[in-house]
Amino acid sequence: MRKLPLTGVTVVSVEQAVAAPYATRQLADLGARVIKVERPGEGDFARRYDTTVHGHSSYFVWINRSKESLTLDLKDPRGREILHGLLEDADVFVQNLAPGAAGRLGLGAEELTRRYPRLIPCTVSGYGTDGPWADRKAYDLLMQCQTGLVSLTGTPEGTARTGISVADIAAGMYAYSGVLTALYTRATTGTTHPVEVSLFEALAEWMGQPAYYTRYGGAQPPRLGTQHATIAPYGTYRAADGREVLFSVQNEREWAALCEKFLGRPELTADPRFATGSDRVAHRDELNTVIAERVARQDAAKLLEELEAIGVACAGVNDVAAFLDHPVLAARDRWRDVAVPGATVEALLPPADLAGLPARMDPVPAVGEHTESILRELGRSAEEIEALRAAGVI
Repeated sequence: MRKLPLTGVTVVSVEQAVAAPYATRQLADLGARVIKVERPGEGDFARRYDTTVHGHSSYFVWINRSKESLTLDLKDPRGREILHGLLEDADVFVQNLAPGAAGRLGLGAEELTRRYPRLIPCTVSGYGTDGPWADRKAYDLLMQCQTGLVSLTGTPEGTARTGISVADIAAGMYAYSGVLTALYTRATTGTTHPVEVSLFEALAEWMGQPAYYTRYGGAQPPRLGTQHATIAPYGTYRAADGREVLFSVQNEREWAALCEKFLGRPELTADPRFATGSDRVAHRDELNTVIAERVARQDAAKLLEELEAIGVACAGVNDVAAFLDHPVLAARDRWRDVAVPGATVEALLPPADLAGLPARMDPVPAVGEHTESILRELGRSAEEIEALRAAGVI
């Protein structure tokens, strides 16, 4: 079996919740050894978000496979000594501790860089490690509110949060790509660069289009449910059988095909109300009336067949159960079995396929599962390990 790209890279992570664990799981996917440092006893609090996956948290199972779990009390000097023993030979250190906690523990980026010149520290924070909000706690929905995302999500009658932890995911993705960039830079230049990512700034980047629209258009995009604020028609319509069908027209060729071959009204192609994309957005309500009347005459399956035939992008609206049974996932063999403590679950392969390299899909660890083996690697005797356990350090 060929080695994965990050084989030989060691990542030590004092992590919790979603953002940092998502970043390090992706490093583990590529072959890095990820040592996850957890609190003795309870571990990462994300382990207790829910119990739906054979008694385990759906969040934790998703983002913690292929890791080793080491329990340490980092408030105890003996726990910090063990951590520093790991950092001596580590390549990357990731942490998303509460504001100021890393500095109080002697784990700030500047201190670690001085002590371990080859180590790449990666800090995942809420609003950054400096600035007026550096000391504020930060959770996903707070970020959705602060960046304006919630104000864009929902219907004209009310706002809504996105259905996934989008700020955490954004921060985790940028931490992952930042660490990869830092590893590449170290390998090619010998220079080490600490990485810092905040949830706020990660999601702020994803808000780029509505930010430009608002600053230079004078008003923010409206909330339109499944409709698109700047493209029409683009959204869901209810078919005769009650199912919803979504389709999108993104250019004039598709618009002409929709009018002639689907709506049966070729004269609408050049109608001044609908002649351009901007015209169609400006007269969205009139356009939706025409389309809704046509869609309501047929069942969803037939509608999707006709739209596909004329080259208009379309889809049925799946629930999560339908997504899990999606024919693309089955036909492309995207599911693998992954062990969790006491059971096995199905997990999706990482989305980036590297030709010729198998995906790493190793078990999700129990709390402290690898504590003893890691301490033995560091030269601790059985007696020392038992004494640390008795003292609550591990």
